[in-house]
Amino acid sequence: MSDTTAPRQLLHLVFGGELVNPTSNQFADLDKVDIVGIYGSYAEALAAWQGAAGKTVDDAHVRYYIVHLHRLMDPAHEQERAMLSGHPEGDA
Repeated sequence: MSDTTAPRQLLHLVFGGELVNPTSNQFADLDKVDIVGIYGSYAEALAAWQGAAGKTVDDAHVRYYIVHLHRLMDPAHEQERAMLSGHPEGDA
């Protein structure tokens, strides 16, 4: 049996849509929020975010976000990892 373990999945959610006001984070219609997808790395999520955001670059009311799902799923681990790395806010 091997002692190696698979790398930890760092899940990221990419979503967005039209905001009520460009200075807020409140969506105009939750039924129309665009769920782009869930990705296993920040790099993949960033590429998906760039693609989705690029299509709406001329509309100031549309915004896309990347949410670090892995931080929500295991907050204790993420806090410990951030402290060990010397970055209290954590990393990608």
